[in-house]
Amino acid sequence: MSDTTAAIRHFETVWIAMPDGARLAARIWMPKDAEATPVPAILEYIPYRRRDRTRVRDEATHPRFAAAGYAAVRVDMRGSGESDGVLHDEYLQQELDDACDVIAWIAAQPWCDGNVGMMGKSWGAYNSFQVAAMQPPALKAIIPVMGTDDRWAECIHFSGGVLLNDNFWWGVIMQLYNALPPDPEIVGECWREMWRERLDGMRFWPEKWLRHQTRDAQWTHGSVCEDYDAIKVPVYFFGGWADLFRDTPFRIAEHLKAPCKVLMGPWAHLYPHEGIPEPKVDFVAEALRWWDHWLKGIDTGIMDEPRLRFFMQDSAPPESFRETREGRWVEEEQWPSPNVKARQLWLNTGALAGRAETRGVPLTICSPQTYGAAAGDLCSFATEGDLPADCRIDAGGALGFRSAPLDAPIDILGQTRLTLRLSADRPQAFVAAVLADEAPDGAQSLITRGFMNLNHRNGAKTPEPVTPGEEMEVSFPLHAMAWRVPAGHRLVLHISSTYWPVCWPSPEPVTLTLASGRSKLELPLRVETGAPDPRPLPEPPAAPRRITKMRSGTLERGFSTDLKDGAISHRVYIDGGVFGPVGRIRLDDTGIELGDISERIYAIDPTNPLTAKATMTQDSRLERGDWAVRITTNAEMTATATHFRLTAHVECRDGDTPFHRVDWSHEIPRNGM
Repeated sequence: MSDTTAAIRHFETVWIAMPDGARLAARIWMPKDAEATPVPAILEYIPYRRRDRTRVRDEATHPRFAAAGYAAVRVDMRGSGESDGVLHDEYLQQELDDACDVIAWIAAQPWCDGNVGMMGKSWGAYNSFQVAAMQPPALKAIIPVMGTDDRWAECIHFSGGVLLNDNFWWGVIMQLYNALPPDPEIVGECWREMWRERLDGMRFWPEKWLRHQTRDAQWTHGSVCEDYDAIKVPVYFFGGWADLFRDTPFRIAEHLKAPCKVLMGPWAHLYPHEGIPEPKVDFVAEALRWWDHWLKGIDTGIMDEPRLRFFMQDSAPPESFRETREGRWVEEEQWPSPNVKARQLWLNTGALAGRAETRGVPLTICSPQTYGAAAGDLCSFATEGDLPADCRIDAGGALGFRSAPLDAPIDILGQTRLTLRLSADRPQAFVAAVLADEAPDGAQSLITRGFMNLNHRNGAKTPEPVTPGEEMEVSFPLHAMAWRVPAGHRLVLHISSTYWPVCWPSPEPVTLTLASGRSKLELPLRVETGAPDPRPLPEPPAAPRRITKMRSGTLERGFSTDLKDGAISHRVYIDGGVFGPVGRIRLDDTGIELGDISERIYAIDPTNPLTAKATMTQDSRLERGDWAVRITTNAEMTATATHFRLTAHVECRDGDTPFHRVDWSHEIPRNGM
């Protein structure tokens, strides 16, 4: 038994009663003497199943919090894991009300001194923000890790008003999670009844989300950017440059009035102590400095340091998977920072230049529907092949603008902004922009990218069709980044009218016409400050992993071209599920064996956007002794010129016996998409 384990008590399942009688299942770690000497508490509240799916991850954080003098409480939301009810959607008011009731329950326990912190990654970051805005009295500080303040601008659904294929992909992942049963070892003989209630209450979430193609109440609900002043408690945001949520830290640093800190590393969508690309950071140690200051009143010095810390990534060759990332940590006290100035580069004929040409010719592009082969995923999970590859793979399908070789290195920090004077020849169109770092050998590494739905040029609440041929001005940010471009390298900007398979295509092929010399790129360039090096961040200790490998996993990822018609198919096959090729494992403490196999394919013809098709299948199994559950899912998305079409099914088996099946078929009007 480790010293950490010896110093704490662990409760596998504690039931938390809600006002309506529903029970939520919690797993709790606390100091052995907490009931005699009450301690602050830390809540993580997510739907990803504390008994199995996040068990290993939870055990790398919560026992260490308990050993440091906190009660660590990991709760499955209503309708997930062993908790009662049905999970109907993300971030519904019921979820947030339950969280406030959970916090009140924790604060009232004899082992809690009444002070509660809340943390979580991804979904847990969202609801940490959202619950903080509801101001439950016992909540004193939060740590959101890789989430957003704006569900419309920065999420898996839309970007710049453009429909993302992640809306389909992540919705299908939740199609599986929502179909998983509670553990009969915890809930007893009623497990089938609870399971059937969930299955009968399921809805295909991509259909629900796709019915909201503008910035309406679906997305403003839970977007704390609607009222930053509602957040009164201190916020420490952790994020990663390979993750999806890269703009939120700059917005909250600018707009929150409550104390706010930010730490942005090079990481994919992982906690920093698991961070890839490395360097990893001991997230728990850094979090404890925060919790000790705000929950225990101990002066740890954390608020004496600059508020914002960023990993400035060195230029690196394009690689679709990266274990480590070279760079250095830099700090800023505020955002916007006086150390970051905008530099304008004009889009001249084929060039990025400091001065605009006065007699530039019109530049046109009609990108093939297959443009985007080098894109990787918008959000990396640190699985092989999900980072962007060499941008030259796509270069022929876009307008290209290249700078002269740099005389001196530049440091990009923040959001690059692109302002375009352009027209489109179709009433529905979007622009994709990719900014790359071109090495002297010609290799192009993606720095950042961004999208703009031209139907949203005057706002995201009411789409306005484009008047074909009419010149318009649009201005939009590219995703935030910290990146050093060395001397001798060039900046390259690619402008396209498609970006598959990241973005769903417009209903017709679109030709964009740009006015050269009248469009510009604004780079946020950081100057050296001469400040001392930041305080070193500790590396994480080895985490316990009480698992037995039952089957090694595999990952296959690539795209293929049908040489008969030019159609391209992107395929991702993972034996192990969304977080990588872990294969099949047994959790030693619970005896549960689990494993997922998933395959997703995005296919399209280069000349016809209406051939776009996204499909995904999943096969998931849970077993322990004579308890065996199997769930298979299938989903497909296509579109006509006027409608999106979704079909899907979920089939569940109890042992060898069919238990439940549901089929969905939906047709949803396109609304400026």
